[in-house]
Amino acid sequence: MKDAYAQAGVNIDAGNRAVQRYRDLTAAWTHPDQLGSLGGFSGLFRLPGDAKRALVGSTDGVGTKLLVAAALRRYETVGADLVNHCVNDILVTGADPLFFLDYLAVGKLDPEVAALIVSGVHQACRGNGCALLGGETAEMPGVYREDHFDLAGTIVGIVELDAMPDPNRVQPGDAIVGLPAVGLHTNGYTLARAVIAESEYGSSFGAATYGDALLAPHPSYLEPVRSIRRVADVKTMAHITGGGLLENVPRTLPDHAAAVFEQTRWDVPAIMTEIVRRAELAHEERYRTLNMGVGYTLIVPIADVGAALSAAPGARVVGFVQPRRDGEPRVMVRPARTES
Repeated sequence: MKDAYAQAGVNIDAGNRAVQRYRDLTAAWTHPDQLGSLGGFSGLFRLPGDAKRALVGSTDGVGTKLLVAAALRRYETVGADLVNHCVNDILVTGADPLFFLDYLAVGKLDPEVAALIVSGVHQACRGNGCALLGGETAEMPGVYREDHFDLAGTIVGIVELDAMPDPNRVQPGDAIVGLPAVGLHTNGYTLARAVIAESEYGSSFGAATYGDALLAPHPSYLEPVRSIRRVADVKTMAHITGGGLLENVPRTLPDHAAAVFEQTRWDVPAIMTEIVRRAELAHEERYRTLNMGVGYTLIVPIADVGAALSAAPGARVVGFVQPRRDGEPRVMVRPARTES
């Protein structure tokens, strides 16, 4: 099915156009201490009084995964989803998280539910060594239904400027190491909900249920990335979120290089295979809509592959960098033989 995600209600192209408009609107003036960022995953601000370090900030939300959580009345994990997503977004710059603030908006405030949600935020902040400074809880009847809510957050980290990954160092012949995704993480849920009915959430799916598969947590890649960076020369990194491999990896490549992924090198979670089947996603659309089993990528020299894989259990070589001519795709995914 062509443009299945757009038919479900999310237009990726429109989102990209909106971001370009934002860039055009803000191009006329930037703060003198504002620095460029790695592919737009986060923003950088020069640390006052310290020319060697910068603050790194990012804001994001959990998206319509919240509707699945609300339908199942399972609120314990969405706070961790939020924090871990934000940690991964600043991690691509090499930043260490410092502090986090959350924003919870509800149609009708249920203190017990709110406490469960914020507990997940707090536990994930603790797990990532990140302070939860505070946040905001807003009760907005009329904007949200009584049983619906939204959850967003802002993270700030710190990075040594001379240790930041640099796409200009990427060369043909480098290897792409992938860290596994355990599910949809926090993207693709509008499509998932369009093809998997709420009435199916309690039905068996493999060893668990559809609801379990849809609420599989968004992991933090902080510790495996730190472990790999201690033993390998990591040239650049990408967090595979909205836009999938096709739109996230190009942010971290120079113009003369292309990333070629080979899907036979990693496993695709069963829930994604099911969504692809039900939505009849074409090859390109599935790798632009879903992470398809790769949650995070790191580009390293081929000589460092062994050390990188040993440092992070579950890591795999998922592709390689090759030369790119003008007009050629920035990212290509070679399908498994069984892929239609």
